[in-house]
Amino acid sequence: MLKKLKEKLHKQIPLTKYMQISPEEIKEDKLITTAPIEPNINDKQTGFAGSLSTLVTISAWSACYLVIEEQLNFKDTMIAVIKSDTSYRAPVTKNLYCETTMPNEEEIKRVKEKLDSKGSASLRIKSQIIEDEKVCVDFEGIYVIKI
Repeated sequence: MLKKLKEKLHKQIPLTKYMQISPEEIKEDKLITTAPIEPNINDKQTGFAGSLSTLVTISAWSACYLVIEEQLNFKDTMIAVIKSDTSYRAPVTKNLYCETTMPNEEEIKRVKEKLDSKGSASLRIKSQIIEDEKVCVDFEGIYVIKI
């Protein structure tokens, strides 16, 4: 499932391939995504803000995709971020490590009911880039899903 997601991202969003974004695993209620720092570095030798923003945005999108297309079995959906808030709390100096909170059962049930009845729904997803147990980037996005 994560291999298929990685292939989809790299094929349909070429920037993710250049950045070497990789969905690694789902542990507990978190989707873990990573990227090496080398192609995502800035002039200060820290993580480039654009790369950090891309990683959290794509990671949250990926969480939506996994729920909607893989878990609920809706195919060929349109998933797009419609609002987001990103806070840069500390520089990233090592390989990028992102934790995205997967929607809980109640949220998934609500989304399924809305998709079944109205053909669209939304999900609020949170992601964080963490380095040495410190939150460097906080992200929250609202994603709209249409079938």
